[in-house]
Amino acid sequence: MTHVIGTDQETHSDTASAKELAALRAENIILHNEIKELRARFSELEVIADTDTLTPLPNRRCFLRELDRVLRRVARYHSGAAVLYVDVDGLKQINDQFGHSSGDATLIHVAQILRSTLRSTDLVARIGGDEFGLLLEPIQEDALLQKIAHISEFVRTSPMINGSDKFPVEISIGYAMIQTDDDIPSILRRADDSMYSEKQAHRSAR
Repeated sequence: MTHVIGTDQETHSDTASAKELAALRAENIILHNEIKELRARFSELEVIADTDTLTPLPNRRCFLRELDRVLRRVARYHSGAAVLYVDVDGLKQINDQFGHSSGDATLIHVAQILRSTLRSTDLVARIGGDEFGLLLEPIQEDALLQKIAHISEFVRTSPMINGSDKFPVEISIGYAMIQTDDDIPSILRRADDSMYSEKQAHRSAR
């Protein structure tokens, strides 16, 4: 008579191992789904952190990050790129005369025009209360000047309508072509100086 030793124990051990493996696989699937959800949530939070709540365009945080990338590309490849500062003229007067809802509507109005008149690859961001930052790449200065004239004309001929309120909107646009030795402070300073000069010219012309 032949005796089989340990068969029942081995079978029990194999069954336990299979159950443990199945449990580990199930736990792994749960962890994978949780990580996927966390990554999706993190991406949502990144978008929120980079987005202006009013317009909603990219905000200053996003603009500066993208500008840093463009500066490095220009320094490496010597490609043409430009920074534009756009300021909504007389926003305080609009708020005082028509109310803050019309002021907010004006900013949204300008934001929509800027976005619609530029390429999908160009960045339009709201970087301050009444200021927008534009990042155009690739572009040369002659084409940029034509684009600035087109944007200014588009805004000038598109009055703001908010309920019963209707009024013209004007903007001042300054620009600076990015040089290979630029850093963020230098390029923003030149664009801001250019915009301020344009704004002063508008005031003198009134």
